[in-house]
Amino acid sequence: GNGESREGINLQSFSQDYILVGCNALHRETTTEHLICCDRRMGEEAILSENTKHTKIYVRPDWFNYFRKIKKDKRIHKVPELPYKGNTKADDPIHWGSGPYAVLVASALENVETIMLMGFDLYSSSNTVNNVYKGTKNYSDRKSRPVDPSYWIYQIAKVFQYYPQKN
Repeated sequence: GNGESREGINLQSFSQDYILVGCNALHRETTTEHLICCDRRMGEEAILSENTKHTKIYVRPDWFNYFRKIKKDKRIHKVPELPYKGNTKADDPIHWGSGPYAVLVASALENVETIMLMGFDLYSSSNTVNNVYKGTKNYSDRKSRPVDPSYWIYQIAKVFQYYPQKN
């Protein structure tokens, strides 16, 4: 995740021993095996990054054709289908963000028993957005209000529910 609790953590120290699944601009700091970019602008930025040459970049289905046909980029994959059907707004895939999808991608990986979540702060401890990239290209202004985390909490709980064998 890209919450401010991740500031100061050297992500490169994890890249040797772990499969890294990240969100959006994480590619600015390190390489990952899997990068989820639900926003088209973040997908475009990720494709151009030197750190994503060997990264699977996941985008929403509506952006998939744009990146695969127009950009002809084979690193692009569709975000996975949800492992359940629900009837609330939070269950609609269009309302899933990069963070919950990153948890879903990590949980669906075979031969992975334990998943460590870093920077999934969910709540802001101030009256501004909680994101290490705020105020940078493709992100909210530093003074923007925090995002309501209720969908993230619900969606990540759904992933935990459907992957109970994962630690």
